[in-house]
Amino acid sequence: MRKIVFIIVLLTGFTGFAQNDDDDANDVVQQLPQPTFWDHVRFGGGLGFGFGTNNTTINISPSAIYDFRNGFALGLGVGYLYAKNDALRSNVISPGIITLYNPADEIQLSAEFEHLFINQKFGSASDSYDYPALYLGVAYRTGWAAFGMRYDVLYDERDSVFASAFSPVIRFYF
Repeated sequence: MRKIVFIIVLLTGFTGFAQNDDDDANDVVQQLPQPTFWDHVRFGGGLGFGFGTNNTTINISPSAIYDFRNGFALGLGVGYLYAKNDALRSNVISPGIITLYNPADEIQLSAEFEHLFINQKFGSASDSYDYPALYLGVAYRTGWAAFGMRYDVLYDERDSVFASAFSPVIRFYF
């Protein structure tokens, strides 16, 4: 009878130690910091400059994106473009929504919707109007930078301040 009681006490003791070890492991896991919303937010955007004879173009496009775990990112941005070509001067403000998808580390697909608000002056005459743009693009991504092309599927040469529906993509996110 003593042997049976001894074995029961012995097994109960090992079980208790095993439960304490599991509790310690759970405490360690629970003590790890959980990522916050801001841990997934990246800031960046793009810059563009162009200078020539009687031509100047300056583009600043800051944005912020939220990185989801599956290679998908969604964000907001605003752009400012100043363009001067002889007597024609354009100021463009373009708030927008940007989506990025990385199917592989080096490939970045993008869809960007912007609404462009244009104020143009030609000599003493001025004109203000707005129009939407929907860009679909592909870029080569390396680290925090991406370089590629995008295409405006809503391009209308009568309204656009751009010469083509195609435009280069140079994007940085930190």
